[in-house]
Amino acid sequence: MKKIMMLWCLLAVAGSAWAQFSSATLQASGLTCAMCTRAINSSLEQLSFVEKVVPEIKTSSFTIVFKKDVTVDPDALRKGVEDAGFSVAKLQLKGDFSGLRVKQDTHQDIGGKMFHFIGVKDQVLTGSAVLTVVDKNFVVAKVFKKYSAETTMPCIQTGKSGQCCQKNGVKEATRIYHVTI
Repeated sequence: MKKIMMLWCLLAVAGSAWAQFSSATLQASGLTCAMCTRAINSSLEQLSFVEKVVPEIKTSSFTIVFKKDVTVDPDALRKGVEDAGFSVAKLQLKGDFSGLRVKQDTHQDIGGKMFHFIGVKDQVLTGSAVLTVVDKNFVVAKVFKKYSAETTMPCIQTGKSGQCCQKNGVKEATRIYHVTI
């Protein structure tokens, strides 16, 4: 019996998918000088899940390296940029994935956060992949409009789960990040 239980546990672990975000590339808008970059850099470095921030002044972007085995909070990244007086133009999250199945209009828990995939083909993510957050306040209005037209689920407008998401097993009022690959 003990051997059967151990085998079952091994199969359950081997068959489960996992993912962890390791870094992000964030492009900010409204920057005009090195002091603007410094303000955002300082704000992002304050976040508990951030290990280091590397600014690129020419492109108004930041490479953000996350601490290992911590929950990454995209809203906290956005708030950090906004607290410095600017806005996010693009956020891409780089992750390491192992058997994460994604397809159009599906929800996946990644690192304790709920992600809704939009504009993707059915696939299994294994290895390194980059997810682009396409929620309001994470992309310019034109890009948001394009991706919001690719789903009929109302959560794209609110960023919170509704009845449509609950059919997929997502708890009511859960924060949902809409992403594409």
